[in-house]
Amino acid sequence: VQLQASGGGLVQPGGSLRLSCVASGDIFTINSMGWYRQAPGNQRDKVAGFTAGGEKIYADSVKGRFTLSKDIAQNTITLQLQMNSLKPEDAAVYYCEAWTRDFEFWGQGTLVTVSS
Repeated sequence: VQLQASGGGLVQPGGSLRLSCVASGDIFTINSMGWYRQAPGNQRDKVAGFTAGGEKIYADSVKGRFTLSKDIAQNTITLQLQMNSLKPEDAAVYYCEAWTRDFEFWGQGTLVTVSS
């Protein structure tokens, strides 16, 4: 499984960004996917994701502001994170993550900067 994340950038507080993660390869083995973020000096925390059962979950800090969606094509899965009402504390490197039955995969990260 390969994960390619994109969509990060600089946005003012209150603004919006949409992150995309394209999964390719053995996508039929993927059980769950999600987004994590890591700010400098902090641990990597889960922001949002789909569980193996298809349920969407969100971190409390982003509920009501971030929306997760997934598009399944023949050879790819695209996981999107619509981020609205961004706050300075949302600034971080955002990583896409996927689990198969036995392995965890990570994308390369995309930087989100929230600043006026």
